[in-house]
Amino acid sequence: MFYPIQLDKSRNFKYGMKAISLIEKKLKKPISKIDMDNLTMEDIAMLMWAGLVHEDKDLTPEKVMDLVDEYSDIQTTLNVMGKAFEGAFGTKEDKEGKNG
Repeated sequence: MFYPIQLDKSRNFKYGMKAISLIEKKLKKPISKIDMDNLTMEDIAMLMWAGLVHEDKDLTPEKVMDLVDEYSDIQTTLNVMGKAFEGAFGTKEDKEGKNG
């Protein structure tokens, strides 16, 4: 599932297994062990990059920072990224709906 964000152009966050594996490699820990409340801006840019690189192989975390600064803002981009993460793992409601 894709979650669009308007930056220099419409881009789409997607956190599948490949993106999550990229994050785990960069942060050197399983996704379940990442403390999302204690990330640096560099870490956040890397998380954003991992969700966007699937459609732009030349993208880098530094370029993501430039795109957010120039075309959006941190909070808006974080909100879309958060929804994309939730979509990757499903929400509590999704799981209850499948079981109930």
